[in-house]
Amino acid sequence: MSDPHRVTVAQDICHEKPCVRHMRWLVEVILDMIASGMPIDEILADHPELERTDIIACLEYARNIVSGEQVRQVA
Repeated sequence: MSDPHRVTVAQDICHEKPCVRHMRWLVEVILDMIASGMPIDEILADHPELERTDIIACLEYARNIVSGEQVRQVA
């Protein structure tokens, strides 16, 4: 399990879309990179501001949404 506070939602950041650690890295962008086949190590090499735990948190967030589990939004 990753840190659930890594995925954040705030009114003043990216129109309240889920982001990584209040940065302007949208969860959907991270998921798009993974879905396109980009390896996690390549994502991390290209974007050093991201951490492996951030990417895992995005995957867990998506899993929770798809499973219907309640996702707690942290501002």
